[in-house]
Amino acid sequence: MAVALFKSPFGNREYHGTNRTEGKPAGRRRVFVQTETGCVLGMELDRSDNANTVKRRLQLALNFPTEESSLTFGDMVLKNDLSAVRNDSPLLLTRNVMHRSSSTPCLSPTGRDIQQRDQSGPIEILGHSNCFARTKQLVKEIIKAMKNGVDPLPVHSGLGGAYYFRNSRGENVAILKPTDEEPFAPNNPKGFVGKALGQPGLKRTVRVGETGYREVAAYLLDHDHFANVPPTALVKITHSIFNVNDAVNGNKSQSKRHVSKIASFQQFIPHDFDASDHGTSSFPVSAVHRIGILDIRILNTDRHAGNLLVRKLDGVGRFGHVELIPIDHGLCLPESLEDPYFEWIHWPQASIPFSDDELEYIENLDPIQDSEMLRRELPMIREACLRVLVLCTIFLKEAAAFGLCLADIGEMMSREFRNCEEEPSELEVICIEARRLIAEDMTPKAEADVEEFQFNIDYEDGGSDLTTKLASEDFMADTPFCLGFGGVHAFTPLSKLEETIEEEEEIEGEEVEMEFNEGPSLERIPTISKLSMSLKKTNSSEKSKFPKFSGAKPDYGYLASSSSGHRSANEQLPTSVSFVKLAEMNEEEWAMFLEKLQELLYPAFAKRKSVTLGQKQRQRLGTSCQF
Repeated sequence: MAVALFKSPFGNREYHGTNRTEGKPAGRRRVFVQTETGCVLGMELDRSDNANTVKRRLQLALNFPTEESSLTFGDMVLKNDLSAVRNDSPLLLTRNVMHRSSSTPCLSPTGRDIQQRDQSGPIEILGHSNCFARTKQLVKEIIKAMKNGVDPLPVHSGLGGAYYFRNSRGENVAILKPTDEEPFAPNNPKGFVGKALGQPGLKRTVRVGETGYREVAAYLLDHDHFANVPPTALVKITHSIFNVNDAVNGNKSQSKRHVSKIASFQQFIPHDFDASDHGTSSFPVSAVHRIGILDIRILNTDRHAGNLLVRKLDGVGRFGHVELIPIDHGLCLPESLEDPYFEWIHWPQASIPFSDDELEYIENLDPIQDSEMLRRELPMIREACLRVLVLCTIFLKEAAAFGLCLADIGEMMSREFRNCEEEPSELEVICIEARRLIAEDMTPKAEADVEEFQFNIDYEDGGSDLTTKLASEDFMADTPFCLGFGGVHAFTPLSKLEETIEEEEEIEGEEVEMEFNEGPSLERIPTISKLSMSLKKTNSSEKSKFPKFSGAKPDYGYLASSSSGHRSANEQLPTSVSFVKLAEMNEEEWAMFLEKLQELLYPAFAKRKSVTLGQKQRQRLGTSCQF
């Protein structure tokens, strides 16, 4: 598992590569090739190097045929051209065919002539952003402490491997999370194994080994330290404390030796407790709003109280002023729209309107510019994740400009469970409608036919002749669209919402309140639940089947039967439904989708606002310590 640093004069012809990055890097570049089992190899590239020469050199080190491997860089499979690969980028080396047992030799360096002494430092930051200035200072402190014999400490909580790195005084200054020790990754130290790097992980839309990128992305997107995300960077680090499981190590007895890994590196923030140990009523409104704004932009699927740190500012007891520090953003920016989890959604602070400063910050957000920034700083990030960022930022900007509060925006993004079935969120329904409108534009149909299937409850028995690729998502082509606003379904498509709103404005407040208290008749509501039954009712043998992502590898579960007694990811991953897959659209469809989306947002916002105003003030759980 030692790191090898390669130098090679191999040359070959070039062809035009992707335009994901601007221009072609000049001179020599250094990259870190990571195998799917976690081994990291440092490599220097000349301008003349290509994917084939890189794999030929790796063949000597890893002792396996190059025709059985693929070299990937984010979404891209590197066939030959390496012009898109930037300096200090991590690449992933995978086998194309997986038939392994726990005793099969792993992908680890074996060639003696290749295993030269690592010429890099013990900790190296992957990236050169000015945002990493604080991280560079911490790295110097940690290296000095390591030379003085101050070793890091493992973190025993959580599902993944994590380590506290300390300064010379023995104080925790950073927390590191190796990518190959994430939940279900090959070297997870807590028994949650079963997947190779790059396969779907704890969330189907977040791949194993890629949560570290997202931790860094959340920090880079926190402009002006608005939400107080601690400084975070991606690093290559070498130390003997890191875990290598027996199955990955060829079932050989592991002696403690230096192992190099790619990890997220985040400054440790001293704190008094987390949000689960403290009454939320004392949390500053501005802090809750700022964290919520970030969570909405990045579609955070894991904002629970445990990853909101609380630090007292004045030490005057629990009712004094406190500061909130958001951490653990590894499950943000999924590859498709997911059901987010926002702990703050029921806090009273979330129902208070945005301040002028917050509205100005939201107005100045530029999702396209943010995407370009992430492409520069994290070129391995997948395009599907950037589309989620663009979509959610547009949704936030339009909702805030319309006058919705943080709680309303969060509720519109969250799914509901009805009769043990998960239904799409209001945002997802808007996206489904936008995609339907695109399908109509691309496949013109008679207006009468459109009206017929929009309002015919028995339409699912009649079939559909929509022949676009949207038909692959059954619920999009085979169902009337029902919108759930504030726990209530509307009976018209989004294109008719403006007329509905005008009619509802004429209703007296008492009638509106009575209508929502009584609830709509179940006979009038064609829900999506029935249409998603086939996706939801999966038996235990089908839980290992994942939705097909663009560029995803099949799930072979080759580490599931490990002799080490580790639990298999195939048995533990929860089922989920992807109602909207943004990666399926080409560039033209994506541009049309965003246009349709913005047309549909204002009627949906108006409907949400009318429902909120028509109801009594909703009682929110967790508003205080008294129930």
